Amino acid sequence: MAATPHHDHRLRVRYAETDQMAVVHHANYLLYFEESRTCLMRDRGCSYAELERRGIGLPVRRVELRYRQPALYEEELVIRTRVGKLGAASVVFESEVLRARDEALLASGWVELACIDLQNRARGPIPLPEDLRALLLGSGGAAGADPRRPAP
Repeated sequence: MAATPHHDHRLRVRYAETDQMAVVHHANYLLYFEESRTCLMRDRGCSYAELERRGIGLPVRRVELRYRQPALYEEELVIRTRVGKLGAASVVFESEVLRARDEALLASGWVELACIDLQNRARGPIPLPEDLRALLLGSGGAAGADPRRPAP
């Protein structure tokens, strides 16, 4: 991940997130990414709940996730997330999952969200509101990198 401002979200792996071998099930990494990006948004002053009250939705359009090492039951994790790219009607969040005790990289990836009007979903993507764009950029901005590139 590039050296731009990021948000660190800490969590401890819960038993329900693991398989019989105490390894985090792969689907839970997407939940970790979601939790981290919604915390990043809230910390930058753009709560997802408030966006929905305004009639704006940000559904997932694309996602890429690369697993490197397993996360285990009761390990403390750091989910490091940043705004990777702002498009006209989309935003890409890049995330890394690190083991807190040694900062080993366990997984990395990105999620692209489309901006939609919740009252008229058939309309398709709409431009990101300028206030949302400013808040997402407020702590350092977004790179213009192509989100289709392989995760590091």
